[in-house]
Amino acid sequence: MPSVADALRQHAPAYLKRFGGQVPLGHRKVLSAITRCRTGELGGVVYECNDCGRQHWVGRGCGNRHCPTCQIEKTACWLDKQTSRLLPVHHFLVTFTVPEELRMPLRGCQSDGYRALFDVAASALRDVAKETRALRGFQLGFFGVLHTWGRDPLVYNPHVHFVVPGGGVKVDRSGNAIGWSSTAKNFLVHHGTLINVYKGKLTDALRACEIYDEVPESAWWKKSVVDIEPVGDGRAVLKYLAPYVYRVAISNNRIEACDQSSVTYSYTPSGKKTPKTRTVAGERFVQGFVQHVLPSGFQKVRHYGWMNSKNRIGIDEAKWLVWLYLGWTFWLASGHAPQAEPIEREPVRCADCGGTMRIVEIVHDNCRVLVEHSVAYLDSG
Repeated sequence: MPSVADALRQHAPAYLKRFGGQVPLGHRKVLSAITRCRTGELGGVVYECNDCGRQHWVGRGCGNRHCPTCQIEKTACWLDKQTSRLLPVHHFLVTFTVPEELRMPLRGCQSDGYRALFDVAASALRDVAKETRALRGFQLGFFGVLHTWGRDPLVYNPHVHFVVPGGGVKVDRSGNAIGWSSTAKNFLVHHGTLINVYKGKLTDALRACEIYDEVPESAWWKKSVVDIEPVGDGRAVLKYLAPYVYRVAISNNRIEACDQSSVTYSYTPSGKKTPKTRTVAGERFVQGFVQHVLPSGFQKVRHYGWMNSKNRIGIDEAKWLVWLYLGWTFWLASGHAPQAEPIEREPVRCADCGGTMRIVEIVHDNCRVLVEHSVAYLDSG
């Protein structure tokens, strides 16, 4: 089966030739990295089988954060880490989107626009929570993930998902955490109020970014979509979000076919369970892929409140307060507190005998040998 890299190798040169200097440098770098990934142009890794002694050469991975092949292991690590940080409470998935008329202005000003989307959504959530009876006087802790595509990966649809524990930490005047308050399992904040506050803050933010005038006035009369969904203990929603953290738009297994003129991929329309296939011109596929490339240095996962590492109250302290709230003190004292399970890497296997292999040499793209002995390091190749 062809991969995303195969499709880009086939059609990116024509795309770059056609649009020339109009293609941003960041897009060029991403296309260059992915199209050279595991081809040998970036160097290679020599493995030796511990059983049969045969050696195998593989091209090095590009390691680019937009490459669907190189990010598989990072996705698993992120999921494991975030799962270990979950509090033993119910959670909510809060999603903030923008009107369709606002998508293109954001696409033309991604760095400031994405930052504004994050800041506005988080600020609206915090402000409304302060006026909610169950959370009044308590501080929320949550994290958000930026997502820029819809069910069809070539559709540009920027929005932010926030994973929010159902409760908050009580803080005294000195800023010390003194207790935990829980919300109802089916209610976080008032939905209508959150929508109105979000829309007002978004308007102000776009004026500050100087892109407000690019948005048709009719867009502000449309209902902004803000969804609040109870998601139980949060594990399922983390599995849903994990693939979006370390890849862009489309995964390799959704590429059905690729030829000299077109790319065929599968997707599942919203509200449907049966996947569909779509065939687009090769240059259209490249254009649809690079529109999701993030600005250089932009963080697509952000933490707020006591989930932020710079906050005076850490997540471990919040967990302790939850355990006290739930009456688990005696259980914790017995030494059975939950621990994160270490990630076990699947060893690289020999294609001839199935034995485990070790790295004996790593070669840079200029044929310079970086390592000439067995190391524990595992290259993304």
